[in-house]
Amino acid sequence: MNPVLAAGLVGGELDSQSAPMTPPRRSAKPAWFYIAGSVAAIAGAVFGPPWLQDPVMLLAIVAGLGATVYAVRRVALPAHRRPWCLLLVSAALFLVGIVIRAVVPGAGASPPTSMALIPDAFVVPGYILMGYGFANMLRRRRASEDDPARIDAMLVGLAAAFMCWTYLIVPSMAQTDLTPLRIANSFFPVADVVLLVLVAQLALSGGARQPSLWLLMTAASAMFAGDFIFMLRDGGLADVPAHAIDVLFMTTFLFVGAAGLHPSMRTLTEPQQIVVKDLSKVRTTLIALLVVVPTIITSLQPAGPLLNSIVSAGLCALLILAVFARVVRSNNSRARAERATRRRATHDALTDLPNRELLAETIAHWGDRTADEDQEISLLFIDLDRFKMVNDHWGHQVGDELLCEVAGRLSAQIRGEDLVCRIGGDEFVIALASPSHSALAESLADRVLAEFARPFELSVGNVVISASIGVAKAHGGARALELIRDADTAMYKAKDNGRNAYALFDTSLRDEVRDRMNLEQALRRALPRGELSVHYQPIVELTTGQIDGFEALMRWTHPTLGAVSPVDFIPVAEDTGLIVESGAWLLREAATQLAHWTAQRGPGARRLHVSVNVSVRQLRDRAIVDIVSDALADTGLGPDQLWLEITESGVMEDIETALVTLHELRALGVTLCIDDFGTGYSSLSYLNRLPVGIVKIDRSFVGRVGEHSANEPIVRAVLAMTRAMNLRVVAEGVETELQRDWLREQGCDLAQGWLYGKAELPENLEPWIRPPVSA
Repeated sequence: MNPVLAAGLVGGELDSQSAPMTPPRRSAKPAWFYIAGSVAAIAGAVFGPPWLQDPVMLLAIVAGLGATVYAVRRVALPAHRRPWCLLLVSAALFLVGIVIRAVVPGAGASPPTSMALIPDAFVVPGYILMGYGFANMLRRRRASEDDPARIDAMLVGLAAAFMCWTYLIVPSMAQTDLTPLRIANSFFPVADVVLLVLVAQLALSGGARQPSLWLLMTAASAMFAGDFIFMLRDGGLADVPAHAIDVLFMTTFLFVGAAGLHPSMRTLTEPQQIVVKDLSKVRTTLIALLVVVPTIITSLQPAGPLLNSIVSAGLCALLILAVFARVVRSNNSRARAERATRRRATHDALTDLPNRELLAETIAHWGDRTADEDQEISLLFIDLDRFKMVNDHWGHQVGDELLCEVAGRLSAQIRGEDLVCRIGGDEFVIALASPSHSALAESLADRVLAEFARPFELSVGNVVISASIGVAKAHGGARALELIRDADTAMYKAKDNGRNAYALFDTSLRDEVRDRMNLEQALRRALPRGELSVHYQPIVELTTGQIDGFEALMRWTHPTLGAVSPVDFIPVAEDTGLIVESGAWLLREAATQLAHWTAQRGPGARRLHVSVNVSVRQLRDRAIVDIVSDALADTGLGPDQLWLEITESGVMEDIETALVTLHELRALGVTLCIDDFGTGYSSLSYLNRLPVGIVKIDRSFVGRVGEHSANEPIVRAVLAMTRAMNLRVVAEGVETELQRDWLREQGCDLAQGWLYGKAELPENLEPWIRPPVSA
């Protein structure tokens, strides 16, 4: 049985998980209409008549709250509503504070009185909830702790804190009529600084800056400006109309609602991929200004109170430290990126094993050491047998799963100083250094083969797959590429020996590879140069001795190599894919020759057939169906005159694909033959699935029949089975009259072999062609 299709495989399909439903895309038109209305309302509040300003402001605040409610209920995804709910509650608390200042006497007086504590009881929690909302949004959006946006936002916050301290808090503290309540109110902009830091991180973190982000940044900036101007006015530091402050707060309400109403608000709570790129000129300039401006102001302002000097110097120092931290983090990030890049370059992405590059480096490093320590470097080149069948049958996902399991088992078999690498699709290499002339590599190869005998537990069930291993050794100074090449060569030797084994490299294998490469290059030029020819071997009906047809066999005569044996060049043509082109040529030539013979024999003569071998590559190519159809149409042959021979082992390598092609060929009317029957699977169940009409018994069973040999019962069984299945039988390799007579007595239909003649060129077969034919 094929090792891949071992017992215990699960026949069912892989469980599938339904993909999550993608939320429907919402139109941005309502948001843009709302933004246009917001801009109109702000313009009306700024430039409109006094009687219109208060109603517009009240309507704008209500509209902002309504838009935020709609965003929470309709626009935000259920799992991402929390930050927007916090912003909604915060806006509601701010509204309560505004209403209290407008309704309760003394609550909005300037300078503030004790009544200001009533609205502050709502405003302060509003600041806290808004900050928590922004922080929650940032936590969801930020994709990496290594994002430099955190430090850049801190720079913005420190610069804003410096401006608040210098131009708001210090002047307020210098007033003679300063009260504790006014001191406390002067720190409100500090809360805005915190909000600015959070919003700046949202803006500077990875991902595209969608409209919702810009709208939210505008709202936060308006709030900071409103609180800053309010404190200037409240502290008597600037004569600013209260209406300007009200417009800024109204803008905050409107633009928070607009940010939630736009469909891009969902991106504010989704992780954003960080794209590493150079700092833009704008961002570089901004960072420079954030550091330079406070430093210049601190240097130029006259000496004041000691507290002012300490705080100003401290804020400047923090700015410089923040820039220093950014430089350090940038350097560390670059180092981590280089390490990650190095690992990606030297390790396999699927199995996380070292790859060919690291293998070559390791061998080169070991080469210098082993030369001094009288050690040798050994490589085990491991290739999974028929791995393509796993991918074709279950898909690449299961194939990847198998590769990871193989990687785990191989890693468990080695010592700590050894190395397991994946250097190709299903190719692994184990590198080890050991004392010279030891059998450590051979012992490891035996253990690896034993490991492959155990089934791999995959998602589709237990899968058994074998491996072919090539072992190559070298002493100190080994060149990595040569050692890998030698191990690869030995691995192919193991495959040629039947797979599921290991082979040791020796220099004769290198000569074989060189000869094979030369043969391959010569074979590529053989067809264009007319070096290929078709020889025909007679196939005779045993009961009458008359010619029934011919088997067309490809032959190659090279100008310098002479006649090249098919045993040598056919496997090369199979491996390289040249068999597809040359096989199509053979089929057309054979069909043309048979059409010529049919015309030569005349209409009353017995219809002959021609039998052509079809390779595994041709069956996979699927173009064979069109080639056969065209050959029949071009030559006028009847479909029953064309026999196509396939091998059992070739079909079994990928039976499902082969069956599709074979049924299409059978639908054309051609006759399909199983060649070399008895040397492969020889399974009645498989034979019953194949749409064949002819079975050819391999010559290894025909030899010595009629001499009471052990092969006779086997041949009788095959003949009995084929008769029951209504199949005709051709005996190959018939060389003696004794064999012919015995086969005829057992009911065999047809025979070919040296008794009737070897394969000849068409001009040498005229005695067979002229009717009546006599064997």
